[in-house]
Amino acid sequence: MPRMTAARAAVEILKREGVSHAFGVPGAAINPFYAALKASGGVHHTLARHVEGASHMAEGYTRTHPGNIGVCVGTSGPAGTDMITGLYSALGDSIPILCITGQAPTAVIHKEDFQAVDIASIARPVTKAATTVLEAAQVPGVFQQAFHLMRSGRPGPVLIDLPVDVQLTEIEFDPETYEPLPVYRPVASRAQAEKAVRLLNESERPLIVAGGGVINADAAGALVEFAELTGVPVVPTLMGWGAIADDHELNAGMVGLQTSHRYGNATFLESDFVLGIGNRWANRHTGKLDVYTRGRKFVHVDIEPTQLGKIFAPDYGIASDAGVALELFIEVARELKAAGELRDRGAWAASARERKATLHRRTHFDDVPLKPQRVYEEMNRAFGPETRYVTTIGLSQIAGAQMLHVYRPRHWINCGQAGPLGWTIPAALGVATADPGATVVALSGDYDFQFMLEELAVGAQHRIPYVHVLVNNSYLGLIRQAQRAFDIDFEVNLEFENLNSPELGVYGVDHVKVAEGLGCKAIRVTEPDRLLPAFEEAKKLAAEYRVPVVVEAILERVTNISMSGSDIASVNEFEDLATEPWHAPTEILPLA
Repeated sequence: MPRMTAARAAVEILKREGVSHAFGVPGAAINPFYAALKASGGVHHTLARHVEGASHMAEGYTRTHPGNIGVCVGTSGPAGTDMITGLYSALGDSIPILCITGQAPTAVIHKEDFQAVDIASIARPVTKAATTVLEAAQVPGVFQQAFHLMRSGRPGPVLIDLPVDVQLTEIEFDPETYEPLPVYRPVASRAQAEKAVRLLNESERPLIVAGGGVINADAAGALVEFAELTGVPVVPTLMGWGAIADDHELNAGMVGLQTSHRYGNATFLESDFVLGIGNRWANRHTGKLDVYTRGRKFVHVDIEPTQLGKIFAPDYGIASDAGVALELFIEVARELKAAGELRDRGAWAASARERKATLHRRTHFDDVPLKPQRVYEEMNRAFGPETRYVTTIGLSQIAGAQMLHVYRPRHWINCGQAGPLGWTIPAALGVATADPGATVVALSGDYDFQFMLEELAVGAQHRIPYVHVLVNNSYLGLIRQAQRAFDIDFEVNLEFENLNSPELGVYGVDHVKVAEGLGCKAIRVTEPDRLLPAFEEAKKLAAEYRVPVVVEAILERVTNISMSGSDIASVNEFEDLATEPWHAPTEILPLA
């Protein structure tokens, strides 16, 4: 029987579970694992500048391709606590990542040893499992179980904590005979599928709400096939955006308080039946439940049984993997069509398209400083259907979701539930690492950008190119807008006169100098007609120099972006709406 250190066994298991890349920061308590990583080969490692950044890189890596599992590695103590935000983010969005931490020797873990902390207890609420391995012989089993848990049921993160003496202990382990455990996913029955499709078929104005579970199940193709077969319009959630292309005739637009389309909300309010697949009825999607649910029947399909009825009781619930459920729905719908019993949804779908062609927000403004809407209009011109967008939170994310276009699954990569500032840069690096040939475009406001901007140096060091669109109003814009309800504008203003960059006026941080100082390229734009050339130049610079390229757009200080504080029937439109074709020239269906 082969003998090796437990750390080496862990690395060999990573490779056999399909891991080819890890992100992290070494340290004394995890150095045995790093020694094994180097000796074994086969797992490329990217050195982060911050361990939280490594966890978000792992998230971006996972979210890019079906089957990916991002791995982040750190030492004991603060490295593990730094990863908690990444674990929370991954758990909230059902993203499998594996965090591996070093730990003080087993004999002194509870003796206040240097950087000894009970990270497993800290991480347990934000993981599917968190384990400190006290016996070296258990390491293979713990890693095998970790991958099983991450992939089974509702996907999610796992943390494994390895005391330094456990890593160094030799164990009996034969990697050649190692096999991953079978993945468990609940599946719908034929009878359940028949009932769900029958309920849909009985309705007059049905909709499909497609959530992130459709993306996780790699079931976008089945979703589109089912929609086309039945003629039912589809509402993607923010996490499901891209499951059906924005220009598909059955894409009815997004619904919600913030990241929504006027036409999406209007069509939803006209519906009488909703089939939710792989979604969790997030509160910023639903708003007030009495408005959202009134006059509608609901069928809810989710891989996690405890999600059914968690927010409100559906008329019928099915615990199932989204892909399996959709295949069964297709089977049943085909039989109904063959029997001449599948209802014609042509008029209903046409009404949704009519709303999509008329209910637009204006994007074309020539103001200086720039209005943010113009930035997204020019992004639509510059970046095509193959673009992978990455963003996390704030007015930039909300407005981007209202005005940008997404055409493919995993091409809108968004931290949805947690929304941690700083997520965007490291996540974009993870995405660009997972798909080095892709056009990756990140979107940040100035505060999100500043939270973890040191990670730009990772892109420069490891030659990870992408374009980062930075919309700068020198404000905590979303919080400022939320403070209107309290009649305050308090501690949200980032403006100051930079003594070293007086040309910026009150916009404070010189992001161009900072980006260049970190080894990247940067362009500042102040005129609307310079946006498109800047984006085109950024793509060329990223391809030539293989580093992140920042395009900073200097915005007007205050813009209120369309949103509601309560329900989807009362979204506040702060700006002029589109009434002429040139007001919103890059809409999917422009005004005639």
